[in-house]
Amino acid sequence: MEFLAEVDMSRVSDVKRDPVKVRSLLRSLARNTATLVDISALETDILEKENGSITRPTVYNYLDALNRLMIVEDQPAWNTHIRSTSALRKAPKRHFTDVSLAVATLGANENSLLNDLNFTGFLFESLVTHELRVYAQANDAKVYHYRDSSGLEADSIVQKYNGDWCAFEIKLGTGQFDEAAANLRKLVSILDTKKIKPPGSLNIITGTGISYTRNDGINVISLASLGAY
Repeated sequence: MEFLAEVDMSRVSDVKRDPVKVRSLLRSLARNTATLVDISALETDILEKENGSITRPTVYNYLDALNRLMIVEDQPAWNTHIRSTSALRKAPKRHFTDVSLAVATLGANENSLLNDLNFTGFLFESLVTHELRVYAQANDAKVYHYRDSSGLEADSIVQKYNGDWCAFEIKLGTGQFDEAAANLRKLVSILDTKKIKPPGSLNIITGTGISYTRNDGINVISLASLGAY
């Protein structure tokens, strides 16, 4: 990461980048991995950390360079048809292409991750999203996320170019399964079925345990068996 901040960021755009600000941006992205963190929050993080100045266009330029270096990648919002007054959120989720980069950027270790399971859950979501991208690209599909102004969300939507799609909630703990399933069912209930196909499947991905289908028809998929689905 030091070489990235000191050399790669400047080389990829032929513009000298401030390594201190690059490091601050990377730390902010790592803390906010798999979230809808906006540019203003990233800008504020850099300003507070460095007590200096940075313009919003510069933050965009830094993000563009990180995307070109394949360090970070955006998960776009799903643009779909719903029967609801809620507004769709259009901002992308931001991920490191390798979740270990987020861990390294923050200097996290096993103990710190176990002591902050909420953050670890976001890292797990980022890991799973990367795996879904791999399978999606092999099947002419893309990976999106869904969130609307009511707070309803789905962690990942995988949609093929012919319109076929399936939805995923990504949860570390089994205690979150019922809430995740309720979110998926509610998402389906507000879709305009005259304009979009019903989902091929609804799924909850978790880190351990066996894979099975719940009584409500929603699949619970262990990450180890993800490729079988």
